[in-house]
Amino acid sequence: MIKAGPTGIDPAQTSFFQKLNIATKIVKAKIEIINDFQIITEGDKVTPGQSALLDKLKIRPFEYKMTVKRVMMDGNLFDAACLSISEEDVLAAFSKGVGALTACSLGSGYVVPSSAPHLIMHSFRMLAAVTYATDYSFPEAAALKAAASAGPAVAASAGPAVAAEAKKAPSEKSKSSEGVGGFFGEDEDDY
Repeated sequence: MIKAGPTGIDPAQTSFFQKLNIATKIVKAKIEIINDFQIITEGDKVTPGQSALLDKLKIRPFEYKMTVKRVMMDGNLFDAACLSISEEDVLAAFSKGVGALTACSLGSGYVVPSSAPHLIMHSFRMLAAVTYATDYSFPEAAALKAAASAGPAVAASAGPAVAAEAKKAPSEKSKSSEGVGGFFGEDEDDY
């Protein structure tokens, strides 16, 4: 955009403005542009006349850069968007893949390193369940029993409504969520 006003160019060079249909007048022996004029829009091809006029006015709106449209790698073409992959995108894709691998491992029974913590936690829960039903105990299970036995007492002191809610919660839990630690869509405990 060329703004209206004085240009500082002598009247002998009015031909540049006339070729581009820019309205001018001569004021104090200098060319003055009467109205604002859009000389170039982004993406248009610049003519030599436009370039010369902008050079005379000392306007340098040009920026040169390469725009990548496609990337070729090993004979395959990819969109340029593949160049803008961030580290977070790579980590998210990796985490999703590890989660799927762990879920498949837990579902099939084939142990891989990512499923081992879940299997150990499941085994611990099963051992703790055995200690509740029998007289056998070990230190970690004893700590769980103590916390479980203190739970209803704490709830009873808080009021009858809270105690009733605490009694309802375990019965609403479905049996299908036991065993795999919430990997197949259930929101179970985070390990």
